[in-house]
Amino acid sequence: MHQIEDQTTKPDPRLAGAPWLTAEHTQRVFQVLDQAGFNARAVGGTVRNTLLGEPVNDIDIAVDAAPNAVMAAARRANLKVVPTGITHGTVTIVVSGIPFEGTALRRDVSTDGRRATVAYTSDWKADAERRDFTINAIYCDRHGSLLDPVGGLDDIAARRVRFIGNPHARIREDYLRILRFFRFSAHYAGGVLDREGLTACVEERHGLQCLSAERVHHELLRLLAAPAALSVIEQMAAQGFIADLFGSEGNVPVLAALLELALPEPSANDAVLRLGALVINTPQDVPTLKARLRLSNAEANRLAAAAEAADEIAAYSSPEEIRSLIYRRGTQAAMDGIALVWARQKAAGQVARTQQDDRTYQAMMKTAASWTAPPMPISGREIVARGIGPGPRVSVIIEAFEAWWIEAGFPDDPELIATKLSELVVVTNS
Repeated sequence: MHQIEDQTTKPDPRLAGAPWLTAEHTQRVFQVLDQAGFNARAVGGTVRNTLLGEPVNDIDIAVDAAPNAVMAAARRANLKVVPTGITHGTVTIVVSGIPFEGTALRRDVSTDGRRATVAYTSDWKADAERRDFTINAIYCDRHGSLLDPVGGLDDIAARRVRFIGNPHARIREDYLRILRFFRFSAHYAGGVLDREGLTACVEERHGLQCLSAERVHHELLRLLAAPAALSVIEQMAAQGFIADLFGSEGNVPVLAALLELALPEPSANDAVLRLGALVINTPQDVPTLKARLRLSNAEANRLAAAAEAADEIAAYSSPEEIRSLIYRRGTQAAMDGIALVWARQKAAGQVARTQQDDRTYQAMMKTAASWTAPPMPISGREIVARGIGPGPRVSVIIEAFEAWWIEAGFPDDPELIATKLSELVVVTNS
């Protein structure tokens, strides 16, 4: 134990001055655990992202005490504490509305490729060795001093994602680590894959079959949102992982083309749109993908609407046609459809890569992003007021008026609207 403690560095300025660490609520948690006689350190993404200059969203703390003891210490200090994952050693301490996950040091007793049975320990090295990657096993105390039992600091400096110890052993503990390896490499390593890690992922790929669709879905979307997603997806495709995951080779060139496009936010970094570019060819592909990845209804509906909109968009559609599409299908579907058509045509070489082509599609996208569809300027009540009794004829007039209104470019001139409505009423009565 002293050998590990001796490996603690002096306070690292990147950590010692980090806003999340110096914040009063964070120091309060450390103080409470320290006063209870526990040794506590931040760990995982909290430390990793600080060292890499990335945003810190959650604060995870490892502590050499069982969860019940941590809960008792928090309650003595009048802090709110919730047993959020107590079977895995995790409780959540809440200070000023901010949650801190505190997890007991653990070692694996047994694993089945999806979950582990753990035992509590006071051994920091044992806790580190059960984690996935070296960059996720760096610990930081309340002063910013670092503990690095498995060599994560060197990998942070090199921006390298490397499994802890034997990659095969780490993967067999949880086969989701295959996808995490790809996702972390796309986010933190510029898409460069550690050779030993990749070899292990390829040889252990059969284990992906035991994972739930929900876990695969979550990990894939995070991968697709990463800065070097394309490079990693290309390497995954070359090794057959895309076919394993989706049952087809996927449309990697379309994804590549999509990532080249000058899309407005949030489409520019949209993981669901990227998934559609990679996997969806027609609206009929969506139900299969939904079942395979357990997509949410919102995700599936969006991809289906995007695919349907893409089918409707001809090359160089006019602004009038785009406004009609927006009115009928909504802004999101129109923007997604334009992006998919643009990317597919570029990937297929059907559109020359010229500034003129890009300006044309950019104009279409600008129309979709900036134009808001107006509400229908008439209602069934107005038609009834003109002497048409309630019933099917009202619907006929509304449909005819709407078709004219869209074709005319959504006019808002009350006199023109009234004149057209009168004409339709006369025709229906004749």
